Amino acid sequence: MSDSGAEERDQQEEQPGRRDTRRLPTLDKESGDKESGGKGAGDRGSGGRGPGDQGPGDRHPDDERSGAGPGGRGGADDGRTRRFWSARRVPAAVVALVVLGAAGLLLYDVAAVRAHRPAMAWRRWLARELAIRHLDSPWVLGAAALAVVLGIWLIVLAVTPGLRQLLPMRPVAPDVRAGLDRSAAALVLRDRAMEVAGVQSVRMTVSRRKATAHAVSHFRALDEVRADLDTALGEGLRQLGLAHRFGLTVHVRRPKKR
Repeated sequence: MSDSGAEERDQQEEQPGRRDTRRLPTLDKESGDKESGGKGAGDRGSGGRGPGDQGPGDRHPDDERSGAGPGGRGGADDGRTRRFWSARRVPAAVVALVVLGAAGLLLYDVAAVRAHRPAMAWRRWLARELAIRHLDSPWVLGAAALAVVLGIWLIVLAVTPGLRQLLPMRPVAPDVRAGLDRSAAALVLRDRAMEVAGVQSVRMTVSRRKATAHAVSHFRALDEVRADLDTALGEGLRQLGLAHRFGLTVHVRRPKKR
């Protein structure tokens, strides 16, 4: 025992650098992966995210204002936002009443003839006129033209949305649709234009796709006033939240001399 201990001490003295050398502890690779994976899962489970991460339910306020979702486009570029359709209650009611009255009157007259009673005077007159008048008669051509015009009018009412005064706005919820009246939009833009320095009066018109401003400036250069109006009205159009992009035309002139 003494000889082996002496030899070990001699070896340590010959190699002084090995006195402080220790073997580092090693971890199994699988166990390390499990521990690191569990730690990462615990971090994710606790709701921790990096500064640049964004969860599926998070939305930026600008996205909500513009109507854009994760992976979607804003309402201003979305062609699926359609106009409001009119119910057409008055034309539908008029047509229904006319058809109902004519059908009821004709049915009554046919039933009266079937009951061996004389036909009404208007039916005898209509049958006689159709028998003696030719197709090139002015009355026949006029009645045919009137029927064609009425038919085209009804078709146009059926296939067009109507409500031209109502501008669709960007959708902010799946089941909610909003619209803005054109006169209200023109009033808001007029107020924005009157805030520009040098503007004396403004006449604002808003169509379905374009806003036009006719301004009168009593001081400042016209180019400067026009540039400020372009900026103010462009920002006003953006803040209106309309679904479609609007064109903007600005006209500036001096007041008329008296």
